[in-house]
Amino acid sequence: MLGRLFPESLFPRKLSPTAERRLRLAQARAEESIIRAHVDSALMFVDTLAEDLSFDRAIDSYVRVMGIPEPLASTVATRALVVLGQDLVPFRRRARDGEPPVAEGEPRMRLNEAAAARRQRPA
Repeated sequence: MLGRLFPESLFPRKLSPTAERRLRLAQARAEESIIRAHVDSALMFVDTLAEDLSFDRAIDSYVRVMGIPEPLASTVATRALVVLGQDLVPFRRRARDGEPPVAEGEPRMRLNEAAAARRQRPA
């Protein structure tokens, strides 16, 4: 009688194939949300520490401070670098397509801003 009131598990041990697929899809979405949140936070580290650390050291610091294990740490670092480098892509695409680069329409360069802030900092 107690076995029926308090089953060993609330869910059957074997999921149906459709339930298994839905479970894997939900897990993938959850993992992607975690990665996205870490990337956003790593970029905030880059922006906050731009005067004191280079962008790669700021990302490394974020990963270390948060204790992010591998391979998640590599994924977060790579995606943060991709976001930082996205400003370069439109300019290179215009140059590749033969359009002359327009100084007025060049993308904002976060990395140049960080380097300029470090140079302006009093010694």
